[in-house]
Amino acid sequence: MLFLDEIHRMSRSAEEMLYLAMEDFRVDVVIGKGPGATAIPLEIPPFTLVGATTRAGLLPGPLRDRFGFTAHLEFYESHELDEIVHRSARLLDVELTADGSAEIASRSRGTPRIANRLLRRVRDFADVLGDGTVTPEIADTALSRLDIDKTGLDRMDRKIIATMMDSFSGGPVGIESLAASIGEDKDTIEDVYEPFLIQNGYIKRTPRGRQVCAKGYKAVDLRPGSAQMDMFDED
Repeated sequence: MLFLDEIHRMSRSAEEMLYLAMEDFRVDVVIGKGPGATAIPLEIPPFTLVGATTRAGLLPGPLRDRFGFTAHLEFYESHELDEIVHRSARLLDVELTADGSAEIASRSRGTPRIANRLLRRVRDFADVLGDGTVTPEIADTALSRLDIDKTGLDRMDRKIIATMMDSFSGGPVGIESLAASIGEDKDTIEDVYEPFLIQNGYIKRTPRGRQVCAKGYKAVDLRPGSAQMDMFDED
């Protein structure tokens, strides 16, 4: 079993070697340089290749077509993350209550690695502020101090939404302009922050750029009764 994470970032030379491995179960090891270089074929046992990417559109067509099955993974539900947090707590020897686990799971953005990261940080707070047991009160205090709100939005998420509202009147705004305004790389915005914000209805993509949705206005505590907020009362 060969698992390649972020497979769209693979170099061209590695991609060409992978083609040969997938089709003929062999790789050619090149020894030397220039006209005197020699390719030594090495047989490899049959294997199953699993590739993971958040940007399938960047995969070369020939590579994408060689996969026999393509699946799209959704964000995890809170109850599924709750089970993951409990399992990780057992591995880390962390005591936590059911409500404490649920508090962490609800703020983990549907992603297991984030849930595990938050569990470790909450554990530190539990050791300092309590007796080491992760309770909902400890979890809420820890995550609030880490600037993660009840819905899982962190400081950068809110900064993206607030910048779109304050600097671009809610959008539409191009990704390059948005990236320059918040001082973040546009690829990081697209790969790290946008998937969660778009899938959960905080912002949306339009032909003219990104735009804040009603849920996004509410997420950053827009002043009630303002003209902008009245537009979304029915939603």
